[in-house]
Amino acid sequence: MKRLFAGLAASLLLWVQPVAAQSILRDAETEAMFDDMSRPLILAAGLSPNTVRIVLINDDSINAFTAGGQTVYVHSGLIQAADNANQVQGVIAHELGHVADGHVILQDSGAKPALAIQILSMVLGVAAIAAGSPEAGAGILSAGTTAAQGKFLAYSRVQESTADATGLKFLREAGISGKGMLTFFKKLQSQEYAYGLKNIDPFAQSHPLSGERIVTLAADVIASPSYNTRPDPALEERFKRVKAKLLGYVADPKTTLNIYPEEDQSVYAHYARAYAWHKSGYPEKADAESSALLKAAPHDPYFLEIQGQILLEAGKPHQALGPLREATELSRNSPLIATTFGHALIATEDKANYPEAITVLRQAVARDDDNPFAWYQLGTVYEASGDQPRALLASAEQASLTGDLRNAAYRARGALQGLPANSVDWIRAQDIALSAQNEMDDDPKTYKKRR
Repeated sequence: MKRLFAGLAASLLLWVQPVAAQSILRDAETEAMFDDMSRPLILAAGLSPNTVRIVLINDDSINAFTAGGQTVYVHSGLIQAADNANQVQGVIAHELGHVADGHVILQDSGAKPALAIQILSMVLGVAAIAAGSPEAGAGILSAGTTAAQGKFLAYSRVQESTADATGLKFLREAGISGKGMLTFFKKLQSQEYAYGLKNIDPFAQSHPLSGERIVTLAADVIASPSYNTRPDPALEERFKRVKAKLLGYVADPKTTLNIYPEEDQSVYAHYARAYAWHKSGYPEKADAESSALLKAAPHDPYFLEIQGQILLEAGKPHQALGPLREATELSRNSPLIATTFGHALIATEDKANYPEAITVLRQAVARDDDNPFAWYQLGTVYEASGDQPRALLASAEQASLTGDLRNAAYRARGALQGLPANSVDWIRAQDIALSAQNEMDDDPKTYKKRR
């Protein structure tokens, strides 16, 4: 009976927990765009822009979700499917509705009734089997599973409708048109029609059908004072650039070249092809595309970034220093761009560049400590400079971020041996060692204690 209950609970958890195993894509230009397009919505939601994050996930499905806390995850497929920045703002507003309404926290309220139904059917089904009616028992178990799932999905649809209404409220209060929300639902509705509405059971969906959502929201969207507010042309331009570079990065190069053939000399085409050629191992072609971008805008930090990245990864770190240094300065020391600049300084293998690399990378992790690659580079330059204790501390930070708790604790304890007692770095190493050890002690099956 315990074994059956455990299996039941696990199956229900599959319904209520979003799958977030996809890889995260980090890009300075994209994150800056997300910050700016979401800021007025975050403020309208009564939240702080300093605590809400919009994170890009490498997944070609059209989706976005929240998984607790104040982080909104947006799939790369949604960016590719969106026609404009306003549609993405509509999606972000909806997800912020989930955050503000506490839906992830309240999800347990929807799971408990469903779980109760399935437990009752399990008890009755097992009793029927024990009484000599295996077919009847199996039928009860199956019906219970269906009823429990239906109960939870109905609860989920209510939450989605509520998030739509709350998101529209945020759009209105932020002075942003809700047209994007409606047109994106219409785009989803077209996909439903393509699939065939007859093949879609509305009661087996976690979201209301798009047509229902359009009907529910249309009047309020049109009545909003911001309905005819013109979109910000600068934000729209940034969205088109991000969409193009994202396609070049995640799509097969053939797909990118079909959408942006070489006769297309637009900025978006050069951007997409620069990433496509770079990813597929054609540095000369990639460099030509980045040069075309810089000819159009010589001091654009993101164009300078891609040129520097291409040169660095083509084995030309000395040539990469100029564009990456300028990109770092023009982007106001963007941590992601600064990390690439620090990497280039290290890659020159010139010890004269190491002090600058340490300075650049320390500033990068101070502004964004959630970047394992930056910590790795900082550890590398500390080790190359002969500062073993701080090299160990940086690698402990990296291990902690990547979930390697045993290595984090081991390296942090090693750093403690060489750092000045009670210094800022010594205290941080102590925090990592204690935190990692506590987590391992709480899960002894996964982390066996060292003898």
